[in-house]
Amino acid sequence: MPWKFLSGYFSFTKKERNGILLLITLILIFFALPFFYPLFIQHKKNDPTQFEKEIAALKIKTADSSHDFFYKDAEPGNRNYQPAYNRKEYSSSFKGILFDFDPNTIADADWKRLGLRDKTIATIRNYLNKGGKFYKPEDISRIWGLHPDEIQRLLPYVKIAAINHYVKIDKPAFEKTIYKKETKIIDINTADSIAFVDLPGIGAGFTKRILNFRNRLGGFVSVQQISETYGLPDSTFQKIKPRLSISNATVKQFNINIASIDEMKVHPYIRYAIANAIVQYRTQHGNFSSVNDIKKIMLVTDDVFGKITPYLNVGQ
Repeated sequence: MPWKFLSGYFSFTKKERNGILLLITLILIFFALPFFYPLFIQHKKNDPTQFEKEIAALKIKTADSSHDFFYKDAEPGNRNYQPAYNRKEYSSSFKGILFDFDPNTIADADWKRLGLRDKTIATIRNYLNKGGKFYKPEDISRIWGLHPDEIQRLLPYVKIAAINHYVKIDKPAFEKTIYKKETKIIDINTADSIAFVDLPGIGAGFTKRILNFRNRLGGFVSVQQISETYGLPDSTFQKIKPRLSISNATVKQFNINIASIDEMKVHPYIRYAIANAIVQYRTQHGNFSSVNDIKKIMLVTDDVFGKITPYLNVGQ
């Protein structure tokens, strides 16, 4: 009975047997494939000598690209202008003839005789053409194309002539006569807009404000009143003050015994509160005998009284 049960699992048809044989064949092929792989693929042999040559060429290229120029646009005043000897760079050999030279005046051909490379010479020439100068022998250490050993060999031969930092300006054969513009003094009660605009620091905007303030006041009684113009800086007023004057201090006045609140409230120093107080006091106590009587009004302080008195009268 068990044998019959197991035989059911191991009995195959012809088609099934062929499939099993194909599967086994494929498994064997894939299993053996790694052993035959080297026969079909040829590995490139590494040449240690060629690798070392490539590394050496790369080092030479890197060195050439870094020390034939001044650091970061070598121009006078550039804060990135740094000495070449800050880096660990050394030339393999120094070729050239040593002789005394002035780096500010030496020709390119003489730089070449000293053994400098063409790129380094071009960098120095560009620096000098833009106004750069070598003021002491040690300044050549700032040339980015020079190696420390080259600098040490050149330094004893650097002879810099005295440089004059000042440019002499020859005095002309004749001097041009200069005519100073006459300082014009204006009357702040009669001057027009053109006269005010001509003052230093006073444009069209401040001119309009000054004239508007003058009209509302009824005229100025003091030059100092100009400083009360809205928005006018004190520095500007102090600048124009010497050019201001008053030749006629006659101003528009209000008769406080008959003037209405509406008439007086438009005045910058009186406004509605004081105008109303004047009318109410007059209604209760009768006409004012003198302008000094308005001191009896509580709102009229000494400061207010001093400012509004020139613009009031009692009709005498």
